[in-house]
Amino acid sequence: MIPPAARPDDLNKAVLYMCLSALLLPMLNAAAKYLTPDYSVLQITWARYAGHLFYMLAVFAPVYGVALLRTGSLKLQLLRSSLLCVSTLIYITALFYVQLTTAAAISFTAPFIVTALSPLVLGERVSVARWLAILVGFIGALIVLRPGDGMNLAALMVFGSAASAAAYQLLSRKLAAGDAAETSITYIAVTGFVMLSIPLPFFWKTPVSVLDWALFASLGLWGGFGHYFMVRAFEVAPAPFVSPFTYLQLAGTVLLGWVVFGQLPDAWIWSGSLIIVGSGVYILLSERRSRAMLPPAAGKS
Repeated sequence: MIPPAARPDDLNKAVLYMCLSALLLPMLNAAAKYLTPDYSVLQITWARYAGHLFYMLAVFAPVYGVALLRTGSLKLQLLRSSLLCVSTLIYITALFYVQLTTAAAISFTAPFIVTALSPLVLGERVSVARWLAILVGFIGALIVLRPGDGMNLAALMVFGSAASAAAYQLLSRKLAAGDAAETSITYIAVTGFVMLSIPLPFFWKTPVSVLDWALFASLGLWGGFGHYFMVRAFEVAPAPFVSPFTYLQLAGTVLLGWVVFGQLPDAWIWSGSLIIVGSGVYILLSERRSRAMLPPAAGKS
C-alpha cells in the first residue's frame, strides 16, 4: 500500500468524495434516530462500528492483507478513532431529543473549529475570504438554531459532538500524509468496536423485528463508507477547504427528516440552510481562483 505523503492536492476529487459522504451519512443518522426510542445509544453505536469493521475487512482485507493495519502513527490513529467514537455516541444521544435537521445544523459548527485550529495543528493557511465565508456560514447556523427559542441541553451536546468531530477531521488530514485511507478507516472500525464491546452485554437488547435487524445491519454500511469517502477527501485537499462540504449533508437530512419522521423544516431553517450552503460554495470558488493564480509548483498549500 503506497502512502499518500507526496500526493498533490486534488480539489475535484475532494468535492466528489464529500458528495458521496453526504449521500451516506444522513442515512446513518436517520437509521440511528429511528432506533433510539427502543434501543440504547451504546448498542446502536456498537452496531455502527461492528458493521463498519465487517464491511471494511470484507472489502479491503482481501486486497491488502495485514498491511491494512500498518501505520506509522499508531497513537494518532487510536486518538483520532476514539474522538470519532465519542462524537458518534454524543450525537446519537442528542438525536433522541432533537430533529435531524436541527442536529445537522449544529454539527456544522465543526468546520469553524477546523478552520480556527488548522493553522496551529496542520500549518495550513486560512485566507481572510475563507474566514469571512465561515463566519457567514456560522450566522446561517444560528438562524437555524434561533438561540433562546428551544435551545436545550441536547443542542449543547451536539456542540460537544461537533468539537470532537473537528478534532477528528484535523487528525484525518494529518494522518493522510503517511497512512492510506483504507488503513485509517479500518482503525476507526477496530477502535470503536473494541471500546464499545466491553460494556455492550449490560445494554444489549435483541432486535424485535426484521426492520430493526436491517437497520442495525445498515449502520456500518452508511457510517463505514461515508467516513471512508470523508477520509479520502481529507487525503487529497486541505482541511479548511474540505470541512465546509459537510454542509452538503443538509439536503439528505432535510429529506429524510420529512419522509421518515414527518419533520418539515420551517422558513428559519430554510433561510439559514441557504446561507450555510452559499458560504460553502463561496469557499470552493475562492479556493479555485486563488490556486489558479499560483504557479504550478506552488499549487499545493
